[in-house]
Amino acid sequence: MPITVVGSIAFDAVRTPFGERERMLGGAAVHFALAACLFDEVRVVGPVGDDFDEQHLRMLAARGVDVGDVERAAGETFFWRAVYGWDMNSRETLETRLGVFESFAPKLSERSRDSDVLFLANIQPDLQLEVRRQLPDARFVAMDSMNLWIETARERLVEVVREVDCLILNDGELRELAGRANVIAAAREILSWGGPHGGPSIVVAKQGEYGAALITDNVFFSLPAYPLEDVVDPTGAGDTFAGGLVGYIAAHPDEALDDDLLRRAMAYATALASFNVERFGTERLQELRGEEVHERIEELRAMTAFSAGPAAVRRSQ
Repeated sequence: MPITVVGSIAFDAVRTPFGERERMLGGAAVHFALAACLFDEVRVVGPVGDDFDEQHLRMLAARGVDVGDVERAAGETFFWRAVYGWDMNSRETLETRLGVFESFAPKLSERSRDSDVLFLANIQPDLQLEVRRQLPDARFVAMDSMNLWIETARERLVEVVREVDCLILNDGELRELAGRANVIAAAREILSWGGPHGGPSIVVAKQGEYGAALITDNVFFSLPAYPLEDVVDPTGAGDTFAGGLVGYIAAHPDEALDDDLLRRAMAYATALASFNVERFGTERLQELRGEEVHERIEELRAMTAFSAGPAAVRRSQ
């Protein structure tokens, strides 16, 4: 099923203990699209400034991403600068320049509005809601957000959440949004909200180097992160994870959205996020091959499978 993603297209400047990049391609929509395009057609909607090099759009198109709805505007492309210490789960944002993203008003072509799957990347809730209502018949809608919107636009954010099928947040954001101290309790609270399309039925908690958990009314499923000796740059890993999850679901339109499909989608999301962090920005995703993904899936499956074997715990006397 074709996927439309609406979100940021950016230049990132990042320093980690393993090096730095001064101006690399980034943004939530880009990381998502480069992961999701491994599974299905992806249409990107987002703004770039007149400083944006055409070669980046050519690269996306060469990977199978539809860039027809990328909007060029006078001004600077969204720019973000950050530094990571040895704890790659946290970072310090040094500079954010919104540029043309500040006045972004999503303009979706008829092709993008006809997509069966929609991902609302981390943008203002009002914009997410506007886009969601332009695709009222989408079969599957997922979204991301952040603590800024939880703290400054919570009512509108809740309204968006109630109109999607799947919410993907990090575990701290989930707890803050739901007002619950426990991730599972937070997910159960959000699943109870309901909405005009039935409300969210899937909540995914991203947990960085510790993996991710998926919660529905009937299922709890968790995977560890794929173990890597060297994590070079975690920027965009969450958006890459979302691209893997949503892309895999989109690529299986004839399957029920059941426990089995969701577990497989989580595995592919986990594998793709692990590739993202091996190099800076989108560098690894730009050259990633399907064969590599399948190999890592098999490794992940072997790492997480076990047999209960004979009972070893003594029975109560």
